[in-house]
Amino acid sequence: MPSWIRCIRGVMLDISGVLKNGDVAISGSVEAVKRLRDAGLTVRFVTNETQLTRRMLLEKLLNIGFQLTENEIFSPAPVMVNLLNEKTLRPMLLVHPKVLPEFIGIDQSSPNCVVIGDAVDFFTYERLNDAFKLLMTQKGAPLFTLGRGRYYKEEDGLCMDVGGFTAALEYASGVQAEVVGKPAKTFFATALNDMGLDVSEVLMVGDDIVSDVGGAQKFGLKGVLVRTGKFIPEKDENHPIVKPDAIVDDLAQGVDMILSGQAEEKISGNI
Repeated sequence: MPSWIRCIRGVMLDISGVLKNGDVAISGSVEAVKRLRDAGLTVRFVTNETQLTRRMLLEKLLNIGFQLTENEIFSPAPVMVNLLNEKTLRPMLLVHPKVLPEFIGIDQSSPNCVVIGDAVDFFTYERLNDAFKLLMTQKGAPLFTLGRGRYYKEEDGLCMDVGGFTAALEYASGVQAEVVGKPAKTFFATALNDMGLDVSEVLMVGDDIVSDVGGAQKFGLKGVLVRTGKFIPEKDENHPIVKPDAIVDDLAQGVDMILSGQAEEKISGNI
């Protein structure tokens, strides 16, 4: 067992691929979250989900057995709203209709920036082309993306994520997107500040080796990869760039590892 496990006081958990696939809880994940809480660890749910509002996502998780509050969920849309307000920007929203309630109160008239999320079936040529035209005609107009994932896992298999559509706009317009969700350091910082812990005391558990694990490590967190969700052995077991601090079969095994470290620390008298 790695020695750093004994220092862990908090855990950030990805949602899709770690807690659930589609609307089905991954085996052992509900109990795993409960065990973390019962052991006194601080838990936050850090997701790039942009098809739903946090309230909608909360309801889905409660319905399949998880216990959490809306304030414990960190998703890109609320962070994006704060950024738009700070910079007094008016967005063209290329996002899923279900996430639009997060943007209530944001001025969208005469847009001077583009915000792209996981719009799924609403990624039409017309909408992408409108975003392209704005970026081309308004000098200096920024492009924001609510994630850079390549794909994610649903019950019926892998699905293309927002990263590919972001790349298309970048290539066509020549404008480099600013990432607001994972793997941006500022996104992890928002969750960490809420936890009230030092970066050395927190680990991130995810199924995306680049956005979850690599992003967390660049911020200074430990990154643990699960073999559930979008995990592909031939791509992720020996990734050429990102080296997870640990790889576990699923969240339940990851929690076993964490709690074993906590037990060792208690025995040593440091807790």
